[in-house]
Amino acid sequence: MADAGALPDEPNSADLAALPFEALLAVPVVTSASRFAQSIADAPSAVVVLTAADIRDFGWRTLGDALASLPGTYVSYDRNYAYLGARGFLRPGDYDSRFLLLIDGYPTNDAVYGQAAIGTEMAIDMDLVERIEYVPGPGSAVYGSSAFFGVVNVITKNGSAVEGAQTSVALGSFGEKKARATYGWHGQNGADVLLSATSFVRNGQSLYFPEFHMPGESDGVARGLDYDRSQQFLAKGSFGGLTITAVHSNRTKGVPNASFGAVFGMPDSTTDTQSFVNASYEQPLSKDVNLAAQAYWGRWDYRGEGFYPLGDNPSALNVDGAHALWYGIGTHATIKSLTAQTIVIGAEFQRNARRDQYNYWLDPYVSALDDHHSSNRSAVYVEDEIQLPANFVLNAGLRHDRDSITGGNLNPRLALIYKATPRDSIKLIYGTAYRAPNAYEMYYAIPGDQGQEANPRLHSEHITTREVVFEHRLGATGRATMSLYQYTLRNVISQLTDPDTGALVFANVDHAAAKGAEWAIDNEFGHGWRLRASYSWQLAKDRATGATLDNSPRHLAKLNLVTPLFWQAARLGTELQCTSARKAGDSVAGGYCLANLTLSSSRLAPRTDVALSLYNAFNKRYSDPAGPAFVAPTVYQQSRTVYAKMTYGF
Repeated sequence: MADAGALPDEPNSADLAALPFEALLAVPVVTSASRFAQSIADAPSAVVVLTAADIRDFGWRTLGDALASLPGTYVSYDRNYAYLGARGFLRPGDYDSRFLLLIDGYPTNDAVYGQAAIGTEMAIDMDLVERIEYVPGPGSAVYGSSAFFGVVNVITKNGSAVEGAQTSVALGSFGEKKARATYGWHGQNGADVLLSATSFVRNGQSLYFPEFHMPGESDGVARGLDYDRSQQFLAKGSFGGLTITAVHSNRTKGVPNASFGAVFGMPDSTTDTQSFVNASYEQPLSKDVNLAAQAYWGRWDYRGEGFYPLGDNPSALNVDGAHALWYGIGTHATIKSLTAQTIVIGAEFQRNARRDQYNYWLDPYVSALDDHHSSNRSAVYVEDEIQLPANFVLNAGLRHDRDSITGGNLNPRLALIYKATPRDSIKLIYGTAYRAPNAYEMYYAIPGDQGQEANPRLHSEHITTREVVFEHRLGATGRATMSLYQYTLRNVISQLTDPDTGALVFANVDHAAAKGAEWAIDNEFGHGWRLRASYSWQLAKDRATGATLDNSPRHLAKLNLVTPLFWQAARLGTELQCTSARKAGDSVAGGYCLANLTLSSSRLAPRTDVALSLYNAFNKRYSDPAGPAFVAPTVYQQSRTVYAKMTYGF
């Protein structure tokens, strides 16, 4: 008799390895939730998967564009970096350190800021992404620190997805230009190679900042200061169970809004240079035991140049920067020798060899900061998925991390899944997570009224989450989901202004709580039609005062619709995102709805894909909350832009 909790084309995770490749492609499978392949129905989270087809159909140019379409997430932009929020929490001054960003399993969060780069500073081109797995909720039981609100795993394409040479060129509003050259090869012996290089530039538009409009001194317009340019390189090769990925990227962004007390109208900029090499190896030791190992090396260099008043000089050049270098190893075994169980046992070690920060005045040269630190992190963990009687599944995980700076942390995750019918499942999920303070929060210190103070006494912050997820399967791949969640945070690290000195400082000062509900549907209707829609209600408050958190929208509504046109010769991707008002200090960033349209086709010419996108189609004027480093409480966002792209394969 067939298992009542699984349809024939959606097997239990214990059976996934036995499926033929063609059947596996039709099954919604994720690997990021528990470090082994399992169906979405068995995953201990409300997992969402975005594909290369989604990226193409909606014209997403950055990872932030893609993540902003997910239930319960939202993205803020301060004209320098993009920041990801989830379920009502996005702390001003946080450099995306509460999400773990993986690229092919490599942890990209750097060793100084802990930043997950999701904007144009991301290390790889979105055209090279095969799929994105988003695992919301605490992930420290599997991945340790930074997996606080969720895990994002970006899986890149293989050479077989390109098969030969490919070029892509794009033009857009405000001087935007992009060119990419890619080569992919797949051999009959299974060897696979992908090589790619991308160059991007955007001149940007002139921007008006009313907070800097001073008659007789400044008209408040920043001209030619919002530019953005980057270069990205990727090399990926695999043979047998070994895969090696090497990435290098460099991005320079003009900063037009005079952050951190800079002089308005001057050519301030930030430059981020990232490099990493990641090697992963998988080998079955027996029919029931699979071994996986990973070794990686990463580097991130940051340099910021800004003009500030210094003594009698009204605009002295200050250089601020950091060098982060880290490497690590990890191994885990997946064991299926016990009946109806999948067990993962693993260990990791990471050495943060350089967590250096510096700051100096250029002319004359005066050093304001020259800080050098390093740290180690080790961990052991175990995951166990048990197929219980009566269509129940228990997923249990436990991980212990030890950081040489902040000590040990133990984090569990439990999920009880009941498959009520072949199409319906209920998940009860409990988990905790932590985030260790990063080097920037602990050690960055600049003297002066508008400087920053160090706080090496910071402790890790913690979150406890309870969630219930209802999932209903629609057809072969569609799903309808409802999630109800509640979480509490302790010792939240927040950036404040010291009332005695006027300087910024990070401190464990806040305790927060949130509750919310998310409804989502994702379904294909045949003949090229696809609908993804979600609504989220979330209420996040400070537990001490009862005040709503900054940058925390109460409502999020989203719609993504793919419509075939001209007898399926073209596709229209329609995206609508609505965000309610958000608190921004003593001010408010008003609610808004944005519409993005992408018309694309792969049939106009052989081996050619073309796309025309219109972002912020109705030219909505809206803003995001800013952090304490900005004069104004909000930052105005991008006006309407047009973007055209053509890709040709040789």
